[in-house]
Amino acid sequence: MQKRNLCVAATKILSRKLHSSSRLSTNVDPKLQSSRLFSCSFYRAGESRVSKSSYGNICLAHYRKNFCSLDENTGRCWNCGVVAVSKPFLSCDCCKSVQPVHTSVDYFQIFGMEKAFEIEDTNLEKTYKDWQKKLHPDLVHMKSEKEKEFAAEQSSRVVDAYRTLRKPLSRAIYLMGLEGVHVDEERTVSDPELLAEILDIREAVEEASNSQSLKQIQGQVQEKLEIWSNSFGSAFGKKNFEDAVTSIQRMTYYDRINEEIVKKL
Repeated sequence: MQKRNLCVAATKILSRKLHSSSRLSTNVDPKLQSSRLFSCSFYRAGESRVSKSSYGNICLAHYRKNFCSLDENTGRCWNCGVVAVSKPFLSCDCCKSVQPVHTSVDYFQIFGMEKAFEIEDTNLEKTYKDWQKKLHPDLVHMKSEKEKEFAAEQSSRVVDAYRTLRKPLSRAIYLMGLEGVHVDEERTVSDPELLAEILDIREAVEEASNSQSLKQIQGQVQEKLEIWSNSFGSAFGKKNFEDAVTSIQRMTYYDRINEEIVKKL
């Protein structure tokens, strides 16, 4: 409520100044200047701009040259100056310009998902296609070189995010990274039973003479992957990162075998 009152007060002050000057006066209340709540940029005469803060309030709308908006962590459009209402800020909702990569936006935010291990694949696929349509080179070929570069960077990041989140193993590793936990995928598991099982499965894959045999082995491998995926999900939900890492290491073995089977099919 306090932020809204400040915004309304600033609106009245700025609106009065607009009638007497073609540019925005810098004689704004020092308290507002020091609080860094407001920042302004200029637009062509006759334009009307409305910006909504993340608190859901309208900060300022007027019909001349000026625009004032809340300075939020979500970022500001490099082209028109509008502050993003919410993440992700891959393209501006106002002028549709592609934005530079914001590293504060994680892969889950790009797809509008909660940071969780269990996700909806259908939503992931749909959002991925929607983003790629907006960032496709054919749609930005008439843009400036600067925006083309932004689009290429954003497109690459969206692809990487999609590939990371669509597979349980890479998604699990990424989640651990967001929690500040490094997972060494190359670390050998000192579990004789597991290693013996993996060796037997690999031998069976090598000896398989047809696709039916390979698919049968693949089904068994995927069952193991699902078991350890569920184990990871449970451990991660409880913030038991030690068990979560153990589950990832076992998932890695079965995932690699699955990749070998896919290559042979």
